[in-house]
Amino acid sequence: MDQTPLPQPPGDDDALTKLHPNYSHVLRVQATLSSIPFLVGALVLETAVKGEGLFPSGSIAGPVLLIALALIIRIPQTRYNARGYQISADRLRVVRGLMFRSDTVVPFGRVQHIDVAQGPLERFFGIATLTLHTAGNHNASVSLPGLGEALAREMREEIRAHIRRETM
Repeated sequence: MDQTPLPQPPGDDDALTKLHPNYSHVLRVQATLSSIPFLVGALVLETAVKGEGLFPSGSIAGPVLLIALALIIRIPQTRYNARGYQISADRLRVVRGLMFRSDTVVPFGRVQHIDVAQGPLERFFGIATLTLHTAGNHNASVSLPGLGEALAREMREEIRAHIRRETM
């Protein structure tokens, strides 16, 4: 039985392009905003049990604060490093994921329409999310967050030009 590996599409072994550095800042701000309810809850719980004298001061809020700081410092940078993309003349490859790795290739011929979106944080940091919508129901949308705003718009126009050439 032949054990030769399957041939890879051209370019899959090439290095991935990193996202815009400001994307890690957006992730850090999002992690900070997500941790605030947990910190407030810990402070409320600590205040509620403080009168009963069961726990020393800071025994609930302190560990929650340390965990939140660890997550705010470490997780966004790890998520940033786990993402990348590769664009060629006829397709976009998006790689993401820490525990569950996803490697998606979108041929431009399958693209129905393209969106470039920015939320308030993305707008503040000058980045955008490029979303390709394809035919079908499984993975019908592929998003690539963390691109520089100008690059996202340039990629959109490049993909649109490729689609126009294919349909003519």
